[in-house]
Formats: sequence, structure tokens, C-alpha cells
Amino acid sequence: MTREIDPITLSVVQGALETAQREMTTTMMNTARSSVLNIARDYSNALFDAKGQMLIQGQDIPIHLGSLMPATKTIIQRFADDIQPGDVMYHNDPAHSGSHILDCCMYKPVFVDDELHYWTVSKGHVTDIGGPVPSGYNPDATEIYAEGLRIPPLKLWDAGELREDVRDLLLANVRSEEDWKGDLNAQHGAVQIGERHLKRLVERYGIETVNTCFDRLLDRAEEQMREEIETIPDGTYTGTSPLEDSGHGLGEIDITAHVTIDGDEAHIELESPEQVPYYINSYEANSMSGVYLGFMMFMQLDPPYNEGLYRPLTVDVGEPGTMTNATEPAPHVNCTTTPSETITDAVRTALEAAVPERAVASWGHTSGVNVAGTVPETGKAYTTMVLASIISGAGAAHNMDGWHSRGPLCCFGALSSGDVEIMEHMYPFILHRYSLRPDSGGAGRQRGGCGTVWEVEPRDHEMQIIMWGEGRKNETPNALGSYNSLERPKLGFVEHEREDGSIEEYRENTIFGVNPGERCRNYNPGGGGVGDPLTRPVENVVEDVKQGIVTPVGAYEEYGVVMHDDGTLDDEETDKVRKSRSKRSESATAGGDA
Repeated sequence: MTREIDPITLSVVQGALETAQREMTTTMMNTARSSVLNIARDYSNALFDAKGQMLIQGQDIPIHLGSLMPATKTIIQRFADDIQPGDVMYHNDPAHSGSHILDCCMYKPVFVDDELHYWTVSKGHVTDIGGPVPSGYNPDATEIYAEGLRIPPLKLWDAGELREDVRDLLLANVRSEEDWKGDLNAQHGAVQIGERHLKRLVERYGIETVNTCFDRLLDRAEEQMREEIETIPDGTYTGTSPLEDSGHGLGEIDITAHVTIDGDEAHIELESPEQVPYYINSYEANSMSGVYLGFMMFMQLDPPYNEGLYRPLTVDVGEPGTMTNATEPAPHVNCTTTPSETITDAVRTALEAAVPERAVASWGHTSGVNVAGTVPETGKAYTTMVLASIISGAGAAHNMDGWHSRGPLCCFGALSSGDVEIMEHMYPFILHRYSLRPDSGGAGRQRGGCGTVWEVEPRDHEMQIIMWGEGRKNETPNALGSYNSLERPKLGFVEHEREDGSIEEYRENTIFGVNPGERCRNYNPGGGGVGDPLTRPVENVVEDVKQGIVTPVGAYEEYGVVMHDDGTLDDEETDKVRKSRSKRSESATAGGDA
């Protein structure tokens, strides 16, 4: 029988748990060396019990957090009776429940009175993972062995002693050794901070009280999820989302989610083609993250966020050897964006079919660039994942506009762009532009948020540009009758401007060089819209034009709002245009029904 806990004690323990997780995050932010972690914050920290149940997830990177649950259980099973105080495990391998090999994860067991009770876990995206392409995104890889270093579960600290031979083996296989070493130490600091907080909590309240509180928090999250699922009508609902044609002869690929609601439980089943010789395959743990994000986008529950939320869900990621349940040796590095965002959209679309009035449009998909080169002053190689380049727009909800520059979908607002000046100080390039992109948000009664433009020029050396992601051929999915009239502003693409002023445009993942005096511009898509654009209040459109979020052309083409040259509204013409378009729309709908 579960021991009763008074609500004040439960609240204090919950707060202490949240503080422990936040301080792990603060430690990463303040001590990590690479810009991927100390500026962009592409990391996630969580606390687990001895069984591997997630006690708390931070408001970090969603695509990390879902995969951490099976990954931690894999670590526990792998080491079983070979776990002692001072141990620290490390791994990145998707075949052992990792997400992708660039996300390296550290696990520290926490002992109380010589008994294992908890785990503190930190996952971070490293700047490089070896392999033929700096930063790990190799568009020509046809198998996982051509992508970089796979790290199966291993001990990096054994009973408190650093295994320097293992660390040196890892460092010898990456380009950014100094960044790697600094980030490794930051993760080690984070898991130790988490351990310290948990032990202090036990010292104050006792192990029985603390564990009872943790059990209650897991149960509370489960109860909230079950209550929310019960509001959805029973039945099976289906959503399909396309992966873009990558330009590798694969064509467009559909991923389908079947969501079955039965009382207070849900079952999600994914359907996808066979895995392909291109880096868009997703291993099981990563696909679970995509499913969970799609479900949580729709449910929009309040804290606590822990594994209890997922108890009412069962997930089938598909047959082994398919794109959503890839097996060795499938290449996969792009999977945390493509196809995880596609999986998320498929689940979200299925739930939208169940309860249309709660529709949430998709966020902009990842469409980014990484950079690499040699620092002219030192001759040392550098490489970095430029997460500022992937900041797209958030999707609108049924009751609010989307936020600007908060995407992409897989990160769900957890990334930070950082200061332009800091990036220029750390790397030998100049950032000429980082701004919102007008008309990029999906048109709708509620408008999607704007994406961004990121423009860079190398200093005194040739810089490699490594393109990855998608969102360059398909618009961000809208919802509830939203549609776009302008195409180009809604899509991502990359421009290479040469010294003579000529511009080459890229829409497929590739690698090219940029010389001093030349520039690379990355255009990100915005978030999707919700509802018919012609029903958006005219005053809202006018305000969007004043703010530079929508251009006068966009106001007319997408919303039927006519502006004078001086920026004021033409009420009479606006009324005529909107009435005319509404009649055409009604006529077309009637014809289709007939």
C-alpha cells in the first residue's frame, strides 16, 4: 500500500527535483566549450529511478527526451550487476537505443547507503563525430559506418577513476578535440550536480519519503494523461506526412501514424517503407521521441513532465528494417530532424482528425547548414553545427498565432540562437544578417510564426557549407483549412553569392565551399497557419504589415487585404476582394461536393 504524503512535502520534493534538473542544465550552459552547447543549448538533462523510470524531464530538446527513456533502461540492462559508486557510463549508438551518433549521452548511477536508487543523465550534441564529413552529416553515406564513430555502452569512469585510454580513443577520432574534451567535462559536471541534489534531498527527508513522493509524481502525470485521453472519442484515426524528395532518387516518401483511442489509453502504430541507403532512417528510440512529441503537442499538459505521462501509451514503430524502425547498417544521422519531424506531424495530424477544433499546425522543419574550415591565425581545424541557422517559425494553434523564430519542430523552442558577436569571436567568419523572414509564416485565421535568414562570410579562408534537413520543397503543414497563396517565402533554401554577384540556389542536401568575399544565406521556413486566411481580422493583418511580418503583397495575395502606398488600409477594396474570393471559394466547394 502506498504511503500517504502530505501535499506540502510533495510540492517541496517536486520543486527540489526540478531544481536539480535545472542546475544540471545551468552547469552545461556555463561550462561547455562548444557553441552547440554553450550557445545553442542542444542538450538535455533528466533524472531517473533505479528501474530507469524518468522522474523528471526538463524543458529541453524533445527529440532527446523521448529516446532517453529506452536508452537508460538499455544501460541498466547492459551493466546489470557491474554498477558501483563512481561509475559513469557513456554511449551514442542507435542500435543500443541512442537517437543518433552525434547525441552522446552520459549516465551516472546514484547510490544511497551502498544501494543504487537513481540515475542522473545528460545528453549533448557534439560538434563532430569523426567520419568523412565535418559535423557528421554525410549526405552520401549509404550505411552507418560512413557516418562517424559509434560508441556502444561503455564505462568512461570506473569506480570514480577516469579511463583515460577510452577517453583518448574517443578524442583521437574527432576533429574538434578541444571542444569535445570541454563538453565531456561539462556533462560530467552536470551528472555530478544532479547526484549531489538527490543525495541532499534524501538526507533531508529520508529515502522512503523521497521515493514515495517520486512514485506519486509519476502517478499524477499518468492520471493527467489518462484524463486528457478520455476527452478524445474512441476510434482509430490516421495521419500521413510526406518526407521530401531528397534528390537521391528516392522520390517523396510517406510516413503514416494510426492512433487508436480506447477509453483512457492510446496505441500508436507507425507505417513506413523499407529503410533506404540515405541518412533519413530512424532507429527505434528516435522514432519513439517523434511519436511522443506529436502526442504532447496535441495534449498540451501541465507539469510534472515525467515517464508517467507515457504509461497510457503503447507504441509500435513498425517492422524491423523499415524507415521508422531501422536496423544496422542503415545510415541515420539526419534522423533527429528528418524523419522525426515527419513522424511527429503524422501523429499530430491523426489526432487532429479526432478533435479538429483543437488543431495545432506544424512548426517549421529543420533546414540548416553546418560550417567547417581552418582558422587562418592558428592553422587549426574547426567545425560547428550552426543551430542559429535552423531557427524556423512555430505553428499556430486554434486560438493563437505562432511564435516567430522558435522552431524547428524537433526542438520545440528549446534552442537558443545566441549572440552574433559571440559566434564571430569563436569562429573565423562574419555574420552579415540574422533576421526574421517576412511572409514565411503560414497564412491562416491564426498566422504561423516567421522563420529566419542567416547570412555568413568566411574570413581569410575557404569555408565548407554542409546542408542538412528538409523544408525546401514542401511547405510547413497547416491545419483547419489554412492555405498559402505565396510559395517561395514558405520554403527553405540556401543561396551562395559569389564575388561577381552571381547567385546559386540549393534545395537539396549537399556540401560546397565559400571563399572570402562570398556569402552563404540560409532561408528558413515559417510555422503553419490554422483556419481560413480570409477570416483573419483585417486589423491583425494591417498590424502584421506594420511590424514587417507580412509584406503588402502578402497581405493582398494571402489575406485579401489591400494597402495604400502610404501603408494605410484601403477598406473599400479590401471588402470587395474578400467578398469576391469568398464567393469563388464557396462555388469551388459546391462544385466539388456535387
